[in-house]
Amino acid sequence: MLSHRNIAFNATKVLTIQNIKPDDRLLSILPLSHTYENTLGFVTPIIRGACIYYLAKPPSPAILLPALKKVRPTVMLSVPMIIEKIYRTRVLPGITGKWYLNALYQVPVFRKKLHQAAGKKLMATFGGRLRFFGIGGAKLDPQVEKFLGEARFPYAIGYGLTETSPLLAGTNPSNTCLESTGPAMEGVELKIHQPDPVTGEGEIWARGDNVMKGYYKDPEQTSKVLTSDGWFKTGDLGVFGNDQFLFIKGRLKNMIVGENGENIYPEEIESVINNFKHVVESIVVREKGKLVAMVHFNRDEIFQKYQEFKEEVHQYAETRIEELRKELREYINARVNRFSRVQYVNIRNEPFEKTATHKIKRYLYNR
Repeated sequence: MLSHRNIAFNATKVLTIQNIKPDDRLLSILPLSHTYENTLGFVTPIIRGACIYYLAKPPSPAILLPALKKVRPTVMLSVPMIIEKIYRTRVLPGITGKWYLNALYQVPVFRKKLHQAAGKKLMATFGGRLRFFGIGGAKLDPQVEKFLGEARFPYAIGYGLTETSPLLAGTNPSNTCLESTGPAMEGVELKIHQPDPVTGEGEIWARGDNVMKGYYKDPEQTSKVLTSDGWFKTGDLGVFGNDQFLFIKGRLKNMIVGENGENIYPEEIESVINNFKHVVESIVVREKGKLVAMVHFNRDEIFQKYQEFKEEVHQYAETRIEELRKELREYINARVNRFSRVQYVNIRNEPFEKTATHKIKRYLYNR
């Protein structure tokens, strides 16, 4: 239950992070039924007298690209999946598609130059006037964020939940910190409850006028997440870095405890998996005590490579997918710590079921 006070507080306090002006133009690409878009993408710009444009259909590339060209937005709100898809399907192939570019890309100084060139093209794709591209709703892939930073793309990260109307912490493009959501928003208190004495990690608790009144007609569930002195238990694990910048480790309910008590964060392993060739999306779960990666490859992309074989295209493509499955396991385990290594990689032929903000419905796949 979100009160007018909750929403008005959030909608005005966010302006201390990023100002919205009357001449700003927003292009809305997220569902208004979601608190993220409703408060920050609707109420806040209306307060400031800004202009909001809406798409008539879901933001597929065929719909979104012409809209960007026409509207030329100055402000946009997005979820990670959208910008990650643009990076993997449009930006990265253009940077590493040719052998000599791929060779240059391995050298940091040239990689930054290539990222800057790609960033200019990306800005042009978004209409050339963008000054704030807010990302929230899930963890952004660190590799994609690194590109956005080096490309000088005006991105910023925010953190919040529906129960907090939604924003709790955030930055603007001038003070982003890799893999951090930034400090607490003005008027919001954040603390790490019972932090680990070694890592400093623990559950994030929040308090402020943006915290909900409770769950509708569910006092039992409300009492589980709201303390008597007003702290909301977010269910997210995090740690504070320098200047009280918050770093999210993952969802408490998603965390897997290893055989020797180690904390394993599936989201961190998935970030590695999603940067492997042809991977569209993935989740990591535990099955019978083993870490299992469930992966959805871009089968159309793989099949396209074998079109010359005509009748045998299916056979060649399926063989290649099996090879990729084996390669992927080695790729993952070479890049994660010892207790986060996966034992199996299971291939999914169909995309995972998702929420309105494009997050995978994990509960459907945890056995």
